[in-house]
Amino acid sequence: MKQILAVLAIAAAILTVATGATTAARAQDYPTRPITMIVPFAAGGPTDVIARIVSENMSKTLGQQIVVENVTGAGGTTGITRGAQAAPDGYTIMMGHMGTHGAAPALYPKLRYDPTKDFEPVGMAAGTPILIVARKDYPAKDLQEFIASLKTQQDKANEANAGVGSVSFTTCTMFNVMIGVKPTRVPYTGTGPVINDMIGGKVDYACDQIVNLVTQIQGGNIRAYAIATPERSPALPDVPTTKEAGLPDYQVSAWNAVFAPKDTPKPVVEKLNAALVKALDDPDTRKRLLDLGAVLPDGEERTPAWLGNYVAEEVARWAPVLKAGGAVQAD
Repeated sequence: MKQILAVLAIAAAILTVATGATTAARAQDYPTRPITMIVPFAAGGPTDVIARIVSENMSKTLGQQIVVENVTGAGGTTGITRGAQAAPDGYTIMMGHMGTHGAAPALYPKLRYDPTKDFEPVGMAAGTPILIVARKDYPAKDLQEFIASLKTQQDKANEANAGVGSVSFTTCTMFNVMIGVKPTRVPYTGTGPVINDMIGGKVDYACDQIVNLVTQIQGGNIRAYAIATPERSPALPDVPTTKEAGLPDYQVSAWNAVFAPKDTPKPVVEKLNAALVKALDDPDTRKRLLDLGAVLPDGEERTPAWLGNYVAEEVARWAPVLKAGGAVQAD
């Protein structure tokens, strides 16, 4: 019996070594076919636009096309769930963001993935700053007047958002909690209709990503009170920061980052990260992203380790905010 067990142990060891060698060889040859990048939101939205710009350059570096697949639903969690369950071979990756990998655990208690455990972080792609905006004829001339107005007329004010789980919903929850107001919250099916109705004067205010707002603010169709970043955006140099406008603690960005399924081989993750970093250094890619108002990562912020730590911080950050805003769903 001992001899049989010894033989089985040796066979198992040989199989393990062989499997490991095969996996390493495959990782070394990666990629040998097209890669799918799941974008968990509709085509044309901020995350989709950033994913397409970045993946276009990454494809050139990797020598294989990255095909963007839009898988929508449940605030982006449907697509990310699918990505988390994909084979960990590097041929299915995801463009996650603040909602799917930060706010989702608080918003969806029955979430089928853990942002901190079920992925291999690849790297940060771009941050998309949040702006506090209102209809162009809103009477307040600056952010402090706007906040004072909301506090005295919150029973009449209405805030538009793209529905539970969206960036506009989550970031305006933070804003409302921070200034202590409970306006009427009007959900839409996307930020496009929100902006259209704001231009038409049907809704009072919203919080949204700069990518969606630059053109309308520059055209004078909506009013921007502040941008939630430490420094002004080159895309909107006349819009003050929240610190300048008197609300310094309101700092938030709807970041977008690349993830792979858990247990994707380290060499594969390193190749994907290298391609992402090269894309962010490419002059044309950088210009396209910066023209949208995106903030690009530098130095350590480009590493998988930094992204993994950042995701954990974001999950911890959003839970109390969303609970205070009454947005946390019952289990």
